[in-house]
Amino acid sequence: MSQNSLLSPKNNELEIIEFLIEESLPDGSTYVGYYGINVAKVLEIIRMPTVTSMPNTNHPSSLGTFNLRGKVLPLVDLGAWLGKTLVKSPTNKVLVTEFCGVQAAFLVSAVTSIHRLTWDQIESPNHHVQSYSQSSITGVLRINERVLFILDMEKILASLDPSLDMSHVEVDTTPVEDAGKFHLLVVDDSSAIRHIMRSSLLQSGFQVTDKATGKDAWNYLQQLRDECVNKGEHLTDHLHVIISDIEMPEMDGHSLTAHIRSDPAMRNIPVILFSSLITDAVRAKGEKVGADRQVSKPDLPRLNQIIRELISAKLHR
Repeated sequence: MSQNSLLSPKNNELEIIEFLIEESLPDGSTYVGYYGINVAKVLEIIRMPTVTSMPNTNHPSSLGTFNLRGKVLPLVDLGAWLGKTLVKSPTNKVLVTEFCGVQAAFLVSAVTSIHRLTWDQIESPNHHVQSYSQSSITGVLRINERVLFILDMEKILASLDPSLDMSHVEVDTTPVEDAGKFHLLVVDDSSAIRHIMRSSLLQSGFQVTDKATGKDAWNYLQQLRDECVNKGEHLTDHLHVIISDIEMPEMDGHSLTAHIRSDPAMRNIPVILFSSLITDAVRAKGEKVGADRQVSKPDLPRLNQIIRELISAKLHR
């Protein structure tokens, strides 16, 4: 595959569903906030269903459950989770989603449109935005004169069901023989996921560097490559595996992988891509850009084993 093909803008594309949350303010007026979610995580959009309340729910945003074609799904009032009073209306919509192997539904005011864009159009949220949203915003998108906040639906759902909290996942920390010889790069815009991955891999004995976005990782790789060139050394002797999330602002994991595969100095470094949702389309895209392995976030406990397999295969080439 040619370099131009790998670096095609299509490798950095995504589609965002825009939805609204109309908030009732104390003075009787209303305020509309604009939000977004990756189309790949939305199964369908429905009207407000008949909900069965659940006793002893631990959060006011947990409205109960409803039956959708024989499957019982939890319903979350997204406005209430964000600390807002959502205006109830017969026109309210429900986003039925699936990620991390779990289906759940979220109540919103309205769904307006779908935007096709590239990840570099999405900005990383600043500290003010994060503090305002309980650190639940993963990206900021400016469209015309409005600002859309891309919500971390995994974090929101995990706050209501601790068993889904990936920051508490138990990753294999079994010591690996000669692990200290190997340097790993971890890339994820979630500080919680970066922390658990970094700490577990360090416990296994690996050298670990972590970056928050694909753009940060690419800048680091170019710098490391140039340092190696100046010393007459090979980059592949200093970095051995790259582990990257797919959904990240500025540059996603697919685009990062495409850049890596297009650079002669680093194209042979094994790349593991992971995401909360590995669909057939996502997997096909990962294969196209040259990922060695693709795993969903619930499979992260196997990360240590996958890394060992890739390193072993590299040593025996």
